[in-house]
Amino acid sequence: MDAQIMTAPTPALAIETRVSAPADAPASGAPALIELKRFNFWYGEKQALFDIDLTVKERSVTAFIGPSGCGKSTLLRCLNRMNDLIDGVRVEGSLRVNGEDLYGPDIDVVDVRKRLGMVFQKSNPFPKSIFENVVYGLRIQGERNRTRLRDACEVALKGAALWDEVKDRLDDSALSLSGGQMQRLCIARALAVEPEVVLMDEPCSALDPIATAKIEELIFSLKDRFTIVIVTHNMQQAARVSEETGFFMLGKLVEFDKTDVIFTRPKQKMTEDYITGRFG
Repeated sequence: MDAQIMTAPTPALAIETRVSAPADAPASGAPALIELKRFNFWYGEKQALFDIDLTVKERSVTAFIGPSGCGKSTLLRCLNRMNDLIDGVRVEGSLRVNGEDLYGPDIDVVDVRKRLGMVFQKSNPFPKSIFENVVYGLRIQGERNRTRLRDACEVALKGAALWDEVKDRLDDSALSLSGGQMQRLCIARALAVEPEVVLMDEPCSALDPIATAKIEELIFSLKDRFTIVIVTHNMQQAARVSEETGFFMLGKLVEFDKTDVIFTRPKQKMTEDYITGRFG
């Protein structure tokens, strides 16, 4: 998490920002879903993000990498306005999803969080049954039809590759699941409301290698239906699951390009130094 953001780089870490793929032209020609232009963010007097220009393609996986405190999780939370819950925050610039300004005056923040679902670093199932966890968002939206809730639960659990493991125990407590199952349950809960985007903040950091592999397989399978943005400290994970990667440092987007370019022939020396383990 980005609890501490440095506001000024030391001379040894002077940053030249260069986004290799133009922000208004996705590298593969796929349609842009999320577009940020000169986006800035402050926690009170402390600026945490500086002039972010970034485009996320529809139905793709985009990874944000960088050392702790670099701004990547802060940006992820800006995408569905989770940072609004913190006193004294403010933004400047443009953040659009499907052309709509998410910080416009007439925007319904609850609707934003439905459209851009979040999966957190630590799984956070509610102390309810597996079924009630999955359909929680639908109930909040007013859905009461039991058949529709059952169907939505099954679809979401299948989407999260969890249905076969829990279909006979939907009334059991979600807290009885393993850590990896809990995280997939949280993904199912996000999928149940049919978001446009699934945001994942270090979704595998607390999981063992087997559970991590299942989440990565799930991410790969979901990209045909959803746009996914993932924050990860695990560079190998970013290389495995994403098509495009952004490298952040001290609140700036240093480089953004196709993932294979970032990991094999980055244009910025700072990116190369981070990828090769010289710092971070």
